[in-house]
Amino acid sequence: MEKTIFLGFLLMVTILENINSDTYFLTAEVDDLNNSEGTVIFALYNKNGTIPDENFKNYYKIKSGDIIDKTAKVTFNHLNPGIYAITILHDENNNGKIDKKFMLPLPDEGVGFSNYTDFGLNNRPNFKKASFNLNKDTTIVVKTIYK
Repeated sequence: MEKTIFLGFLLMVTILENINSDTYFLTAEVDDLNNSEGTVIFALYNKNGTIPDENFKNYYKIKSGDIIDKTAKVTFNHLNPGIYAITILHDENNNGKIDKKFMLPLPDEGVGFSNYTDFGLNNRPNFKKASFNLNKDTTIVVKTIYK
């Protein structure tokens, strides 16, 4: 019995020592959606050159958030300190991809990038402009851009 208690205690100490205490929570939210249809895809990036990412292939972590009253948010847990960027897609039809306007290379659904209020030919999204330093628990509000 004492051996079992000791082994349990040893296991608990080992687990607690392996948890990195220098990790943070990052909450990403949007509060300016045109409607409450569908979901919002939140993609988190941690490397230069990964944005733009139209097909969601270069992300570090990805989550989907339910929309309530034209607002959605998710939290990425236990992130190491570092440089990150967020993109969002208001996926109104829940197909998991960015739909384009007929005959135009513009998104038909809302998109957004951390640190961006708009984008265009002279202000194309990229990791460097969208990135921020995560060194504490943080909330980032991403503006949804409809074109």
